[in-house]
Amino acid sequence: MTSNFTIELNSLLVALPEIFLISGIVVVLLIDLFLKSKFKQITYHLTHLCLLITGVLSFNLIGNPETVIFSNSFVLDDMGSVFKVFIAGSTMVAMVYSRHYLIEQGLFKGEYFVLILLAVFGMMVMASGSSLLTLYIGLEILSLSLYTLIAIARNRSVSVEAALKYFILGAIASGLLLYGISMVYGISGSINIEEIFAFASGSNLAPRETLILNFGLVFLVIGIAFKLGAVPFHMWVPDVYEGAPTSVTMFLSTVPKIAALAMLVRILIDGLGPMHSYWSDLFIALSLLSIALGSVVAIMQTNIKRMLAYSTISHVGFIMLGFVTGTISGYGSATFYVIVYVLMSLAAFGIVILLNSKGYEADNISDYKGLSKRSPWFALVMLVVMLSMAGVPPFIGFYSKFFILQQVVSAGFLTIAIIAVVFAVISAYYYLQIIKSMYFDDSESEAVIKAPMDMKIVLSINGALILVVGLFPDFWMKLAVSLF
Repeated sequence: MTSNFTIELNSLLVALPEIFLISGIVVVLLIDLFLKSKFKQITYHLTHLCLLITGVLSFNLIGNPETVIFSNSFVLDDMGSVFKVFIAGSTMVAMVYSRHYLIEQGLFKGEYFVLILLAVFGMMVMASGSSLLTLYIGLEILSLSLYTLIAIARNRSVSVEAALKYFILGAIASGLLLYGISMVYGISGSINIEEIFAFASGSNLAPRETLILNFGLVFLVIGIAFKLGAVPFHMWVPDVYEGAPTSVTMFLSTVPKIAALAMLVRILIDGLGPMHSYWSDLFIALSLLSIALGSVVAIMQTNIKRMLAYSTISHVGFIMLGFVTGTISGYGSATFYVIVYVLMSLAAFGIVILLNSKGYEADNISDYKGLSKRSPWFALVMLVVMLSMAGVPPFIGFYSKFFILQQVVSAGFLTIAIIAVVFAVISAYYYLQIIKSMYFDDSESEAVIKAPMDMKIVLSINGALILVVGLFPDFWMKLAVSLF
């Protein structure tokens, strides 16, 4: 009895961040029920506290030996722990940017914060899932939270419409993902990642087994590509980005990308790594289509949220190129790219939120005219963000693209790298368009931009990191590679 209890206790310690977070969700929900409207700030601060402690607990698990618990369905390793730290930290930054916006838009509600915490919990489960079922459960917890967050502004028809679109298409993608899981399980006899890897590595696979495994692989890739927003499964991205409240768009655009990357690693590298020659061909097509469409269609957008949506699609294409290489350095460069993208996108949406006012959202690129005269500092931050996204040195966005393309060329895909560079140059146009509006066009409004001090400080640090980290990219690249 004592021995069994010790094993269970050790298992609970391995999953301590998740256990604490789900307990924190219950506490936040119960406390919020008894708070009056003027005390809702307490819920906000409790949410931050939950995320901070969760991040610290995850950080403390870095360096521990790899451990698999809960009947081989949950794994503790450095990659999962590092991803959880970034998930918690990025969410805290997004919450700081969102607070003032939520108050002005009448969305500063306890259920908003509970849904954010539930989404974080789902992402953490995805980061440590070592079975296909665990990964699916984590994905659905995340997805259901996002559906509700998008529709949380019930008086806005565009938000409800965006949530319905995302829900319907998301349900289809989940069905395809489940179908792929069932095919892989049916032929391998297991949903455990390690056992699937052992099965796929077998040299005596019959042609029928290889065929079924390939079909299952295709459906798995389709399901994951939808969640990433890769072409041709991107239909929901621009509509949802535009229709959702800006704070939700910011969260949706950034943090879930880390969890989606973790899911890619768990399924395609840890599970179906021996079949790289099959799924890499799919990734070549998906990545090039995403880079091309995202770069070209974004040029025609006048709404900045739609422009950033197509920009996201293009960035996803670059991330997927890292997996095409089939090397540890390639996977590390993709991880590095995701972290850099989250850093840049948070700052971009932080500026978008900054320009919003009560009952009005600064969604159009024309709203940024003359920003350098109204707010020189935040115009400078936006300038840094746009140049980084365009891939201009010495900003960190340049090195994220450079490391990806370097690995693609090293893997022998020179033509693919050239195509990616051409569209990266094209994509610079719409980033420069925003810079032109801020610095060379006359302002249509003389309104003074107001923001709370915490947002100003965090946004300034966010913008500075894009430059400072860009001066020392090798350290972060080596850290990303060391996770594999």
